[in-house]
Amino acid sequence: MGPTLETARLVLHPPREEDLDGWATLMGDAETARYIGGQMSRSAAWRGMATMAGSWLLKDFGMFSVLEKESGRWIGRVGPWQPEQWPGTEVGWGLLRSAWGKGYALESAEAAITWAFDALGWDEVIHIIALDNVRSQALAERLGAVNAGPTRMPPPFETIEVDLWRQSREQWRRRSPSSSA
Repeated sequence: MGPTLETARLVLHPPREEDLDGWATLMGDAETARYIGGQMSRSAAWRGMATMAGSWLLKDFGMFSVLEKESGRWIGRVGPWQPEQWPGTEVGWGLLRSAWGKGYALESAEAAITWAFDALGWDEVIHIIALDNVRSQALAERLGAVNAGPTRMPPPFETIEVDLWRQSREQWRRRSPSSSA
């Protein structure tokens, strides 16, 4: 149902049923779920995970589950995302709080963006980021994206104020290797 990507420290694969415990932990924590749909119950998290898995069947892409290579521990979700009426071809992320500050978001997002450009043939990658989400703004900058200003998400999220961060495939390929950590 999709590829498995590997980085130096991580394995990324399409969501599997055994990823539910991690997914439910991510979405059950008010802080980690704050900008990715809000805190939800385990059963709602299952439906969200099933939506991501369904994206793989419908569109041949979706977010990956991210696991630490050494431990096999599920630490988050990262990857391509473009639901109906979305403002562009997005690569998004969400990691467990215990995975913050270790460079995992950058490492996994770099792998997912490269895959989206190379395997999917995307010309542009965007990131939809809430105005007060400074952690994701900093990550978008480290990834080389530029804030293009306000945009709107489709219903039922149209009232959330967000900025659209973007970069082209050409901009991505011109990045200096020293820009990644």
